[in-house]
Amino acid sequence: MSAVRKSITFTQQQDNWIKSQIEEGLYTNDSEYIRDLIRKDQESKQRLSELKLAIQEGIDSGVSNRTIEDIWKEAEQRHANK
Repeated sequence: MSAVRKSITFTQQQDNWIKSQIEEGLYTNDSEYIRDLIRKDQESKQRLSELKLAIQEGIDSGVSNRTIEDIWKEAEQRHANK
């Protein structure tokens, strides 16, 4: 994977925050911190997209004839089988 160099500007407060994260030993440099933020944002967006898809599938499936008790039992069985 090739790397692309970017130039970005931070406020003094933001820069201090980044430096504090490095000083705490959480990251070795600014770039590592920013890349981690981007990865976390990508993961968050992916989870949100999956959740939206699941919600839409539920809506599209229509109204169920099953009772809440039936649905709950099925969910418990699925969870027990994991």
